[in-house]
Amino acid sequence: MTVEALETELRDLLGDKGVSVEFAAREKASIDGARLSPVISEQLPLGFADLVAYPADAEQIAAAIGAAVRHGVPITPRGKGTGNYGQAIPMAGGLVLDMSRARAITEVGDGFLTAEAGATLVSIEQAANKTGQQVLMYPSTAQSSIGGFISGGSGGTGSIKHGMLHHGFVLALDVVHALPDARLVHVEGEAADPFIHNYGTAGIIARATVALEPLQEWHGFFASFDTFEQALSVIRPFADLEPTPRLVSADLATLANALPADPGIPADRASLRAILDVASIEAATALVLAAGGRVDDIREGPQTSMKISMMSYNHPVEWLQKSEPNKYFHVEVSGDALVDRIDEVHAVYRGGMLHIEAQKGRPIGMLVGEYESADEVFAGFDRLAALGVGYHNPHQWFVDYEPERTFETAKTTDPHHLLNPGKLAAKPAVATGSQV
Repeated sequence: MTVEALETELRDLLGDKGVSVEFAAREKASIDGARLSPVISEQLPLGFADLVAYPADAEQIAAAIGAAVRHGVPITPRGKGTGNYGQAIPMAGGLVLDMSRARAITEVGDGFLTAEAGATLVSIEQAANKTGQQVLMYPSTAQSSIGGFISGGSGGTGSIKHGMLHHGFVLALDVVHALPDARLVHVEGEAADPFIHNYGTAGIIARATVALEPLQEWHGFFASFDTFEQALSVIRPFADLEPTPRLVSADLATLANALPADPGIPADRASLRAILDVASIEAATALVLAAGGRVDDIREGPQTSMKISMMSYNHPVEWLQKSEPNKYFHVEVSGDALVDRIDEVHAVYRGGMLHIEAQKGRPIGMLVGEYESADEVFAGFDRLAALGVGYHNPHQWFVDYEPERTFETAKTTDPHHLLNPGKLAAKPAVATGSQV
């Protein structure tokens, strides 16, 4: 590995402002949101970059990868660094490829949008809206980049209707393999599937084309209840509203008490937040009132949708950790038992409390507990399974979606094992600890 020689070549390719070996830049490029997981926090630091490259477009991404391969330097791709579990940490050192400057939106057409890997989902949604369209879904951290979302995400705001990333969201990708003559490789449809949710271990996404749909008039819907059980009772009916909601989340009063004051999320009450098509607000209101709740506010505008998104999926864990540092951990869970056996679900972990999300077919969520040890976290998996709860262990950084396929793909696309080393386990089923 000749980092110094790679630095020289990258400066020729990207210019002096496109490369950094400064300690502060390398440090920033070597961390993500892994401290959200107390299990991973106990293992930090996991790696440190030797240098950072900032390609300005897709072609420069390919050029930088080719240079790193020729010098035998490991490559860790990075978008906005909003991941939470170490997938963007350079465990083998080497080059961190920061793609946040490659953010051009190159085309918006009827039903599709093409953008470079560093474009944020906020900018993509705004560009789509200007043409009377919207993205099918976006991550709860809407400042995430499209390359990072496709490489590391699963679903998000909009997934009640559209499912996961591999359910038609990605139309085409330009990916780069870890070869000395690296170039943009265009793949469409099913041929793009092997590069979704694999953390760049089989090819780094440089450009993406994603599906759009007609723009809807979304409103933020805020409701509250005396008890969490009342909120749970409407989760499945909310998923079946027409038009389908973009997002529905609910929590115990514990979250409301940890959040900044907001009249739409009153303290000491179980909270439900939703992003609803204006045509479904009347039906949603009837569901809330019939369950003994009340509607606290209805708000218009994209900023409200973003606010509600930032209180979904694992974001409630962040708010709880801010209110009481070093106290909480979470496990991803799914299934009807989250509603039907909630007391037993809560009892799996000390201080257990469920954050729930509406989905078609079965609700999903995050089961939050008070952290004792990694062993106690993992021991709870069997107890969850016994209740009929599906679970996924988020406290690890291995590829956990189609890992065998990724392993086989990488034999050709990354023959020298330089792409995001440490993230693709030889025996992935052992590493993931999950039951879907």
